[in-house]
Amino acid sequence: MSAIENITIQVEPTQQSRISQVDFDNLKFGQIMSDHMLVANYDNGQWEEVKIVPYGNLSVSPSMSALHYGQAIFEGIKGYKFEDGTVSIFRPDKNWERFNKSAARLEMPEVPEEIFMDGLKKLLDVDRNWIPSKQGTALYIRPFMFGTEAALGVHPSKSYQFIIITCPVGAYYSKPISLKVETHYTRAAEGGVGFSKNAGNYALSLHPTQLANNEGYDQIMWTDALEHKYIEEAGTANLIFRIGDTIITPHGDTILHGVTRRTIMELAEKWSYKAEQRKVSVKELIDGIKAGEVSEAFAAGTAATITHIDRIGFEGQDYTLPPVEGREFSNKVLAYLNDLRYGKIEDPFGWNFIVE
Repeated sequence: MSAIENITIQVEPTQQSRISQVDFDNLKFGQIMSDHMLVANYDNGQWEEVKIVPYGNLSVSPSMSALHYGQAIFEGIKGYKFEDGTVSIFRPDKNWERFNKSAARLEMPEVPEEIFMDGLKKLLDVDRNWIPSKQGTALYIRPFMFGTEAALGVHPSKSYQFIIITCPVGAYYSKPISLKVETHYTRAAEGGVGFSKNAGNYALSLHPTQLANNEGYDQIMWTDALEHKYIEEAGTANLIFRIGDTIITPHGDTILHGVTRRTIMELAEKWSYKAEQRKVSVKELIDGIKAGEVSEAFAAGTAATITHIDRIGFEGQDYTLPPVEGREFSNKVLAYLNDLRYGKIEDPFGWNFIVE
């Protein structure tokens, strides 16, 4: 057991592992869950009953508040295994910080570091055999929290459950993607919850994304709610462009402040690239593509890591980006991050959180 102030993390090992059923050479994203999950309950103003238990279904009330009023947030993190067997989690402290910002915005309790970080470390230690080591694979980690009060009425839940589940995964996207610039539907508005990683942001994206899929695009490029003039993010990731000699990412409170996005921009500055976080208009992007000034465009996120964009659709016309193999910055970043996260090179930033 591991002590958390007056709480202990109890471990109930599974009686029958499912790991023998997994084809680690053919991992699909989010399809097979690992043997265990961490569960913590919040009630009467405090956290209690922190356990690691066999992965399984939950029993909830039909009147559970999250089902009706949407108090639900989550994060996405990845764990890696080095060649020598060392287990590492990539920058989970930043996900914990963002998780609690999401919680505050949705009037939910913050999860203490001892539960989030220590619990995460303990869980990965228990399920370390589930962490794949092949290049391009990882253990995807999904912390989430939702209101559990069994009562109707629009008010913050009085009780919550925090859970971490994990699953071995391959690539989220196996090829470059195409995006359609969305000029009707809206993801987030000023003063809203665009910066938080809450379930509702993803629910409202499903219909317009399906419409874009029907037109042959993989994802949406969201624009601002007021004028549909400025680029925000893609459906499942942040966006980064190289325009001229500058690495640029859209910025603002309507945009999720991604950990991968942050990492890439920090590397750009470290490597002496010109790097800017600012508003990017659709016109600037399209004009830049036409003029040959946009040499790179990619989506960045925990699931996607770096996913190249090869085509952007806007007002009935498609604009093609330069060939992927010639994209100097994004390919350099991807190679560097792969080497860093798999422990092939030194970690000068302290980004790898080692599970002893």
